[in-house]
Amino acid sequence: MDLITPDQRDELFDTLERDAFHLELRDEYGVPRENAPFARWKRGERDDCAWMEPWLARVRTSASAGRSMRRLRIVTEPVSDYIRWEHAVTPPMVEAGEEIRWLPRHQLPAVEFPLDGSDWWLFDDQLLAVGRFDHDGRVLGSELVTDPAVVAQCAAVRDHLWPLAIPHAEYKPA
Repeated sequence: MDLITPDQRDELFDTLERDAFHLELRDEYGVPRENAPFARWKRGERDDCAWMEPWLARVRTSASAGRSMRRLRIVTEPVSDYIRWEHAVTPPMVEAGEEIRWLPRHQLPAVEFPLDGSDWWLFDDQLLAVGRFDHDGRVLGSELVTDPAVVAQCAAVRDHLWPLAIPHAEYKPA
């Protein structure tokens, strides 16, 4: 399987026409650029979220062009420290224009997740960037998938779960 880097995946947002949707299914991630901010948060230090600025700029650009960016986080409750931190650093993403919702795993309806239950970004209902991780949750890269049947499965999961999820401002991590 050929993988693209996280930076190459992020370049896909430059070609976005209408919308991008991210499904997150993991309770822990091993993203190197998050290590220091996560450690600071665990020590109780304030985070100015400057490390997120490249992403926030991308979201602002998409939002100002009228393109939608949505993220659905499926989480196990009680939430992990990582998810609690992720919730704490989400407001700048929402302020930039990304719509983020949360769905506790125990509230999931019966659903079959395509792609072996991997995370994915769906771009304009045409292209998937499927996240691939090692056993410690570190990002290996993304696999690009254009198979119309798989894309349609992912779009159906999105359309089924999105209305059930809790908007960020209303979700309180348990």
